[in-house]
Amino acid sequence: MARKSFSRTERVRLFDLHGGKCHLCGEKIKVGDAWDLEHLVPWELTRDDSDDNVKPAHKSCHKEKTADDIDAIRKADRIRAKHLGAWPQSKAKIRSRGFDRTRADT
Repeated sequence: MARKSFSRTERVRLFDLHGGKCHLCGEKIKVGDAWDLEHLVPWELTRDDSDDNVKPAHKSCHKEKTADDIDAIRKADRIRAKHLGAWPQSKAKIRSRGFDRTRADT
């Protein structure tokens, strides 16, 4: 599934819907400020482009949050791969500690 590209009309509508504030820092996005539409829950995890999951954010705020999201996304990818059986098996030998002696040698 390809990532959605928001039109200018959609960007303006979402900007107005959320009061023109950066949802990450809470400050007003001023004329001339660089801003993005940011997903509350990363798109990579949910594929959700609904109005509840997309809000405006300053580019700098968005960049910081995305850096933190990358770890969660990679972890989710690893868990999914393990669940599907696609995670590479380790080639390391498992060493057994052996059995406890329960009888005296005769």
